Amino acid sequence: MVFVFLSPSVSAQPVKRGDVFKDCAKCPEMVAVPAGSFAMGSVTSEEGRISDEGPQHAVTIPSAFAVGRFAVTFDEWDACVADGGCNGYKPTDFWGRGRQPVINVSWDDAKAYVAWLSKKSGKAYRLLSEAEREYVTRAGTTTPFWWGPSASVTQVNGDARTPYAGGPVGEYRQKTVPVDSFQPNPWGLYQVHGNVYDWVEDCWHNNYAGAPADGSAWVSGDCSKRVLRGGSWGNVPRDLRAAVRFRDLAADRLAGIGFRVARGL
Repeated sequence: MVFVFLSPSVSAQPVKRGDVFKDCAKCPEMVAVPAGSFAMGSVTSEEGRISDEGPQHAVTIPSAFAVGRFAVTFDEWDACVADGGCNGYKPTDFWGRGRQPVINVSWDDAKAYVAWLSKKSGKAYRLLSEAEREYVTRAGTTTPFWWGPSASVTQVNGDARTPYAGGPVGEYRQKTVPVDSFQPNPWGLYQVHGNVYDWVEDCWHNNYAGAPADGSAWVSGDCSKRVLRGGSWGNVPRDLRAAVRFRDLAADRLAGIGFRVARGL
């Protein structure tokens, strides 16, 4: 069941773990996720691992929060533009709008969207931190993908022509798919692997030496580049693993990059 919170009296009701809700009719669907701890990064023996995925370290998320059930869609972005937000920017779509994930949006564009969403809803929306993004991707699991050690095209949208860890060879769709495709992870989030990268708040660092242990965003370092998580329709399964990190210039707009939102509870 999805709850739509339309008034201060209703939105003040406590949200419990696993609840799905919306703060306004055209706001993204949100899922409440728990506080907790996890090992961030990959073990040295994980197939395909590169050095920026380490050192693996303990992170504690101190409070429950809400995260977008899906990547932000074109419908949701277009609602922002229609309401005078998002700097009036209308990103190009290549495979349709509607429930397709919004693409061709920069990190700066994503920040404009969360600013509009915060004003629209009266809640403090934001991008996820890099640690939060890996935390909700794993959803209590420790394998390279939340469902296990390998991936197939029935589980994720990527370039499956090059298998990973004994997984099957599959097709390469060469495009995005609707955000509600495939099965959600144990915490109810869709497509935390593949389809589109998510911009997160953090500036880029070459590894985790000195990274925050409390789940907060790392906002020092090379802030001309921002971190991307999750992988896209154009990536092979090796690059869709939970621990994989990427980065791009904050102003870049690409067909494999979108974002999802978060807020406190």
